[in-house]
Amino acid sequence: MAVVPDDKLEAVVARLRTIELQLTTQAGGGPEYVKLTKEYAELGPVVAAIEALRKARADVAGAEELMADASLDAEMKAMAETELYESRAKREQLEKKVTVALLPKDEADERNAILEVRAGTGGDEAGLFAADLFRMYERYAQLRGWRFEALSYEAKDGGGIKEGQAMISGFGVFARMKFESGVHRVQRVPATESQGRIHTSTATVAVLPEAQEVDVQVSDKDLRIDVYRSSGPGGQSVNTTDSAVRITHLPTGIQVAMQDEKSQHKNRAKAMKILLSRLYEAKRAEQDAARAAQRKGQVGTGDRSERIRTYNFPQGRVTDHRINVTVHQIEKVMAGDSLDEIIQELVTNDEAERLASMEGKAA
Repeated sequence: MAVVPDDKLEAVVARLRTIELQLTTQAGGGPEYVKLTKEYAELGPVVAAIEALRKARADVAGAEELMADASLDAEMKAMAETELYESRAKREQLEKKVTVALLPKDEADERNAILEVRAGTGGDEAGLFAADLFRMYERYAQLRGWRFEALSYEAKDGGGIKEGQAMISGFGVFARMKFESGVHRVQRVPATESQGRIHTSTATVAVLPEAQEVDVQVSDKDLRIDVYRSSGPGGQSVNTTDSAVRITHLPTGIQVAMQDEKSQHKNRAKAMKILLSRLYEAKRAEQDAARAAQRKGQVGTGDRSERIRTYNFPQGRVTDHRINVTVHQIEKVMAGDSLDEIIQELVTNDEAERLASMEGKAA
């Protein structure tokens, strides 16, 4: 475990004190005030952990000094040994907590996220599985107090979906949801299977950080916008007006279509939101390519072609292949209740990888 230098800890504490002073002298409501308030809220728990770490370090030093006293009787020495053991354990725990808190953060971690779920291979069963995943994420968002707003939901006959998109809003959404990008595989006996044979099908999940206007500059000349009449399952007409919108970003070929709203204006706004987020994610992926290559043990690449998880219904288990973690509560996972158990393992593993990378650079 790398020990955070005292001067770095002092710099964090000093920064918090500076923000406190600035907040007392600035008028509230402006963009700078909001930015400072957010930074203050983020640094508060870190500084509290730093203060606790300082006390633990002092306790260790005091116990070590006491142990060095040759005049101690057996009873006092035993008490000093116990105090030293407990103080060192607490110091180690706080060292890790502070180090993790000070790790470089993904600038997108605190953003909202756009979720995209698409049926993969497996026919109708793939569509049903995609619908199950979409509901799982909706329930998970609700349990965490996030807002889940469906942007589009292209249903298929039989209860499945071809694809579904949603905006998930709340504190730290992308930080946890980003680990869900990839191919999800299901193994189960379809309701229509008379022989009881297990079928395997897939669905693809993509999680994009919500883009802000300053993240991506898009010129009108780079966009082709087509409008057409929306349709439902089987191609039947849903609207009698050309309210559906398809936006194509000509330089990259990225295309987004939206038809859920009856208003062409609303469909266009939703499509632009998704398009900007896809462009922002492509920009992030390009910028992070070198860093990701250095971190060979990285948890997931965000690549939509990477198989990340298997949901085996006959065995009642969910296995995440990136970290080889299995949860034997498949119904609770699909209901959103136990999904966080897997995500927390991914978060913890990611922190460990970044800590190891930092220690490697320091060596």
